[in-house]
Amino acid sequence: MVAASRYYPQLMSLVGNVLRFLPAFVRMKQLIAEHYVGAVMICDARVYSGSLLSPSYGWICDELMGGGGLHTMGTYIVDLLTHLTGRRAEKVHGLLKTFVRQNAAIRGIRHVTSDDFCFFQMLMGGGVCSTVTLNFNMPGAFVHEVMVVGSAGRLVARGADLYGQKNSATQEELLLRDSLAVGAGLPEQGPQDVPQLYLKGMVYMVQALRQSFQGQGDRRTWDHSPVSMAASFEDGLYMQSVVDAIKRSSRSGEWEAVEVLTEEPDANQNLCEALQRNNL
Repeated sequence: MVAASRYYPQLMSLVGNVLRFLPAFVRMKQLIAEHYVGAVMICDARVYSGSLLSPSYGWICDELMGGGGLHTMGTYIVDLLTHLTGRRAEKVHGLLKTFVRQNAAIRGIRHVTSDDFCFFQMLMGGGVCSTVTLNFNMPGAFVHEVMVVGSAGRLVARGADLYGQKNSATQEELLLRDSLAVGAGLPEQGPQDVPQLYLKGMVYMVQALRQSFQGQGDRRTWDHSPVSMAASFEDGLYMQSVVDAIKRSSRSGEWEAVEVLTEEPDANQNLCEALQRNNL
């Protein structure tokens, strides 16, 4: 897919990481570039939510099919931290756990293999250290917090709102409040399971896509400017490489280097190795 996107640059090839389009993170990236926090030192992200499992057994329950918190939300966080700081992960150390293997709907011979708890650290370029906690065993309100700490202050996005505090200040200040209302007119099933934060991001991304195609004389062309902040297929490959390294680290208990593929792997070999790990 990466090779195809390079071969056909006139085609739109984007990864749907909607967090990049949220005004809070757009503003956070601008402030980091303007040295609001000084030199970036530490990133910390927390996502707390209820169970990701569906009412019946499906792909979300199976690690090999891409289920679990690391795949479904961790990839977005990895990409977001790199997007905000301009630094890529070089080494990672992580732990994946499955606390709920069966429930009232998933029982008998079926069991859950995807993670519902994940904790990982990333050593990034320039000496930046990142810590990410994903916990999907928490009843109550959805919690999504991303903080960047630097030599001169900190920025923290709580949900869709952005706060900041300089080292010289006595308390934090509200820098941006997102008042976009979503949910009206949506069907009862489906989007209700998606956190409001991600629905807002989807709205902003679709608006950018519309702007990209508007005003074009040829319907086969598009303006790159409105979607310039979107993740590319190269970014998607990097995200997957970090996730693979975190999974290796969880099995080995050691720090693992992030190795981005430069050529297409043997799909059959990958599947065999994955099945062997799952059986073990």
